[in-house]
Amino acid sequence: MNYQEALTWIHSRLKFGIKPGIERMTWMLDQLGNPQKNLRAIHVVGTNGKGSVVNNLQHIFTAAGYHIGTFTSPYIVDFRERISLDGQLMPEEDLVACVELVKPIVESLPADLEAATEFETISLIMFLYFGRLHLVDLAVIEAGMGGRDDSTNLFQALAVVCPSIGLDHQAVLGQTYGQIAQNKAGVLKAGEPLVMAVQQEKARQAFLEHAQAVGSPVYEWQKDFEMSPSQNDWTFRNSRTSLTDLRLAMPGQHQVANAALAIETALLLKDRCPELSEAAIRQGLATAKWQGRTELLQPNLMIDGAHNNESVQALVDLIQNDYKGRKVHILFAAIDTKPVVSMLEKLAKLGQVQVTTFPYHNSLALDDYPEPYQRMADFETWLAQVYKADSADFYLITGSLYFISQVRKELLKNSPQ
Repeated sequence: MNYQEALTWIHSRLKFGIKPGIERMTWMLDQLGNPQKNLRAIHVVGTNGKGSVVNNLQHIFTAAGYHIGTFTSPYIVDFRERISLDGQLMPEEDLVACVELVKPIVESLPADLEAATEFETISLIMFLYFGRLHLVDLAVIEAGMGGRDDSTNLFQALAVVCPSIGLDHQAVLGQTYGQIAQNKAGVLKAGEPLVMAVQQEKARQAFLEHAQAVGSPVYEWQKDFEMSPSQNDWTFRNSRTSLTDLRLAMPGQHQVANAALAIETALLLKDRCPELSEAAIRQGLATAKWQGRTELLQPNLMIDGAHNNESVQALVDLIQNDYKGRKVHILFAAIDTKPVVSMLEKLAKLGQVQVTTFPYHNSLALDDYPEPYQRMADFETWLAQVYKADSADFYLITGSLYFISQVRKELLKNSPQ
């Protein structure tokens, strides 16, 4: 088997859809000898900000000299971003070796358990890789859409981190903040520390109640730890320490909370990771850029995968704060499960919004967008204006991360810069 054949086989599992539950994962991991039991890992759950928290933690611990594995989704440019080592792509030959080991197990699942999904298959590969084939000092594992029934919920975490709860994937997770939070809080097992920045009160209470039920200590943003601005940087404080002169690679107020979550989590693990230093925290946060998230690809062009109401509002706040006085042009595309009307209404406060579609199995068709917004047949046509634009104008491309992935590839291939 070569790399492309391995990738094709993984993607062939897409046809089995989304099936919450850990029964299949439990059976498959048992066939592999339960490699997840070898992990020293952090579990990151929630709605928005998961990837940024993972990215911050990876940069901090890598700067401290530790060998860090990360598991994230979706990918932006290359599939192997999902399973990375010290911020670098998993080698192709390693992915092939993993697929050759898991393929016979995935394909021999008992009929009463049903077929494994793509996400379950990728999660299985990750557990095998970090837990047996390429042991890491620390893994930082991003949950999928859920928590209690998520394919990643098969290990004892050193800490659980939750940056936010929003109304997303409601058909699977529940219709209210409280129901979604109950699902995601279900990853907490006995005694695992919880570090969270959940602001919505019913969601917050759901986490606190579950934490109390399983005996987990809780560390809350703006209660147990905080970040305050100084002239050009930030200061982090909790009851035990104060860190000054912190600079963040990621712009936006929402990224301040994500950085604070990473610092608090890292400090909680200081006894287990004695090489962690203040210098490593500073270096990690100053270099923790994240593809496709508030990413400037040109001085007047930003891409951001804002794919629900909460992330769109965070993006709007950032543009209004950091790009005052600029004429903003926006291109938006989403998949058909998102609250498109309200997302577009928020974006329209910034400037002219145009909509498009893109090649993906459930991307929203042009005809399904609300009437007031001008339609573009494809994003390539819209991009052509950016290359010859007045520098006073600012261009923003946002929406589905699957859309952002395609746009980013095109921009890096064709941009004159």
